[in-house]
Order: sequence, then C-alpha cells, then structure tokens
Amino acid sequence: MKGNPVGWFEIYVNDMSRARAFYQAVLGANLKKMETPASDVAEMWAFPMQRERIGASGALVRMSGDGPSGGSATIVYFTCDDCSVEAGRVVPNGGKVMKPKFSIGQYGFIALVQDVEGNVIGLHSMR
Repeated sequence: MKGNPVGWFEIYVNDMSRARAFYQAVLGANLKKMETPASDVAEMWAFPMQRERIGASGALVRMSGDGPSGGSATIVYFTCDDCSVEAGRVVPNGGKVMKPKFSIGQYGFIALVQDVEGNVIGLHSMR
C-alpha cells in the first residue's frame, strides 16, 4: 500500500435532500452532484475534494430500492494498485467478497468485501 490508505468514503442515505441539507449546513460546504455509472445507485453528491491536499473525500449515496446496501451505512474505500489483487486475499483470510471488481466508469474500479467482523469495506483502483 502506497500513501494514505483511505482514498474515499460513502455515507448511504434514504432521504438525499434531508441528508444533503444536513451535511452542507453542518460542514459549511457545498456538495456537488456526481454521475452515477452503477445501475443500482440513484444519486450521489460529493463532498469538496482537492487532490493535492492530504485527506480523503467522499459522497452521500442514495441507492435504488430499500436503502443502504450491504447492511452498512458507511463504506470506507482503501486505495489499491489493482483492487482485484486485494479482493483475492479476502476469502483466504476469513472474509467474504460481496461484489468482485467492477467498473465505475471514469472513476476506476471497485470491489466490495466483508471483513471478519461483518464490516463492508471497499477496495478502489484506477485499473
């Protein structure tokens, strides 16, 4: 792992208008609407991001259907060179692959996995 381990986070919500208003008011920041290449994502609003600065950005996410996915309301994404490599290490170490590597369009690729405690985490790479 190179650099800071966390590259992205997602906070899953049911009521995007309410959640967006809350985070914008509390943090004093304007969230920006993102394109959503995944068919099960209804809406995404990103927190401000400056690539040259330290720290990770993320987004509020509203899923189609019955609310937050994977039984988790927050997902932390760990940055990888190729997320399929780290996803391949999950099952041998007692975890579960929820969604193997898939494209998220211009934003690269992700895999969703469950750790040995039942937490869903994301693995992200640009290739």
